[in-house]
Parts: sequence; C-alpha cells; structure tokens
Amino acid sequence: MHVLSIPTWVIHISSVIEWMTAIWLIWLYAETSGNLAWRSLSFGMLPALVSAMCACTWHFFDNTPTLEWLVTLQAAMTVVGNATMCLAAWHISKQSVVNN
Repeated sequence: MHVLSIPTWVIHISSVIEWMTAIWLIWLYAETSGNLAWRSLSFGMLPALVSAMCACTWHFFDNTPTLEWLVTLQAAMTVVGNATMCLAAWHISKQSVVNN
C-alpha cells in the first residue's frame, strides 16, 4: 500500500464512493421521475466502477506484477463502460422523444 500517497488514496477511494453514489442517485431519479430508461445509465456505469476497483486493487497490492492482468481488465472495463454509457444515453434520448 505504500505505492500511493495518502492524498492519492483519498482521491481514489472517494472517486469510487462518488461513482457508487451517482449510480444509486440515477437509479432513484429513474424511480422518482417515472422514466425508467434512466436505469439503463445505472447499469451502463457499472463497468466503469469495475474499472476503478481494478485500479484500487492493483495499487493496494503495491502494483505487483502477478496482478498485472488487472491493468488489462481495467482498460477493457473502461472501454466497455464508455460504450455502455453511450448506449444508455442513446436509449434515454430515444425514450424522451417517444414520450414527448
């Protein structure tokens, strides 16, 4: 755990907590607004959360070479997350056109 400074750990951990909070708030917004298309964004954000957790895990174990596969998984989940959030945004926009 000594690879990163304490302020950097605070940023990493708070970013993960912030992302989880955003997922939860978007889910609540979907329920409150009655526009359940927003739930797709919550699901679309999950791969990016996995990506962040991969980074934190790799750093927690001092960037050990035996866990380098986490770096590849992190990159893959970032790409997948960007794609799923894009699809979710498209789905939300299509639903808003249909509902208006």
